[in-house]
Amino acid sequence: MKGSLVLLFLMAPTLASGQPNLEPADCSEVTDFSDLTGNVSEVSGMYPIYPAGHGSETLVFCDMATDNGGWTVITSRMDGELNFYRPWDHYKVGFGMPTSEYWIGLDNIYYLTSSKQYELLVVLEDFEGKTVYAYYGSFAVGDESSGYQLTVGDFTDGGAGDAMTYHNQMKFTTLDRDNDLLDKENCARKYLGAFWYNKCHTANPNGVYRWGADGTLFAVGVSWYPWKGHDYSLKSFIMMIRPVQ
Repeated sequence: MKGSLVLLFLMAPTLASGQPNLEPADCSEVTDFSDLTGNVSEVSGMYPIYPAGHGSETLVFCDMATDNGGWTVITSRMDGELNFYRPWDHYKVGFGMPTSEYWIGLDNIYYLTSSKQYELLVVLEDFEGKTVYAYYGSFAVGDESSGYQLTVGDFTDGGAGDAMTYHNQMKFTTLDRDNDLLDKENCARKYLGAFWYNKCHTANPNGVYRWGADGTLFAVGVSWYPWKGHDYSLKSFIMMIRPVQ
């Protein structure tokens, strides 16, 4: 994993050329059906996918460069322009723009990961220009009735350390829906984000975007504890998934 995925976002066209004529479920199918000649697209950018089948068009960012491409970005943080401290209904359906900061939506993650086995890649960049990653060979999210319960495992270290295992089997928590295991407090309210909080977090991608080391407010930033601790807010935090090949 070399370079920063942020550059891919900044260089991406508003809508990538070679849109598929079919209705791909995710970015790995966009790769397969990028045009009628059968050529494989190598262009990272914004594409429509159909996670729940016909009529469920959702615009996402597809990373077609990293590790042979086909990655569907499910959340991205890169500049702090978007407020991620939002209620349940926003996280359910998604918000933001795929070429900038966005959240794909819990329903869409469920539709994708319930149809086949997925892997997760987390790519992180600090303000000193270093990029690291964490890979998980299995990733799935349950439906809304389960609280969008997370299943994640089979970790491989790319310099970031393992922050997601602590969140395994947790339900999703937002400022108005407390599903975490912290007694008498809501982790989303306590740390100004939303996530599969435990008691509370070792990863906080949906926290407050800050600029590097900042201990003013404990653990509210966009953080990955095993790499930089709770008081360092990262420059870039990308989570992306694709079917296991």
